[in-house]
Amino acid sequence: MAYPFQLGFQDATSPIMEELSHFHDHTLMIVFLISSLVLYIISLMLTTKLTHTSTMDAQEVETIWTILPAIILILIALPSLRILYMMDEINNPSLTVKTMGHQWYWSYEYTDYEDLSFDSYMIPTQELKPGELRLLEVDNRVVLPMEVTIRVLISSEDVLHSWAVPSLGLKTDAIPGRLNQTTLMGTRPGLYYGRCSEICGSNHSFMPIVLELVPLSYFEKWSASML
Repeated sequence: MAYPFQLGFQDATSPIMEELSHFHDHTLMIVFLISSLVLYIISLMLTTKLTHTSTMDAQEVETIWTILPAIILILIALPSLRILYMMDEINNPSLTVKTMGHQWYWSYEYTDYEDLSFDSYMIPTQELKPGELRLLEVDNRVVLPMEVTIRVLISSEDVLHSWAVPSLGLKTDAIPGRLNQTTLMGTRPGLYYGRCSEICGSNHSFMPIVLELVPLSYFEKWSASML
């Protein structure tokens, strides 16, 4: 999860988030190089009195500053399109979880099981135990197996919501009357926090999401105890 004064992304916990972090660094380096070059040229023009008349009307220079930006855009677009297709790909999910947004809580249903569903409410501040996080803890966590492809179906029963878990690279809108889907696969166990990221009313700030990724054997014992 995020820590105070954090400037970068949260630590990646899924292959998609790792790709997004690498793409961010790749694009940021290109922006940094362009900004440095432009700043250098501006400072050079302000500090020198010499002018080279042949560069004021030179076909070679115009050709370079037309082709070079096109090459830079291609270098940004190709990895971006690759990640977009990876995020939309569904590879034979081993588990499906249906998520419904309400004002102002989430409900979850494990559709591969006959009767495994629950509501997830934020724990009020006065009921928190020592070490628990304010506005982020819930009474029922979403327990999921790690290193398994999981499909999440997301919708809403009232207004627009958005199911977002930053460390997994997930953000999918919950729209009434429409069923959106996304996939996740955690690479290591732990607790991962998210929140509704679509303004949905007065208690929008009180819709946390807590995923608990565990080994498959532990998940099987948990699911058996919940049935």
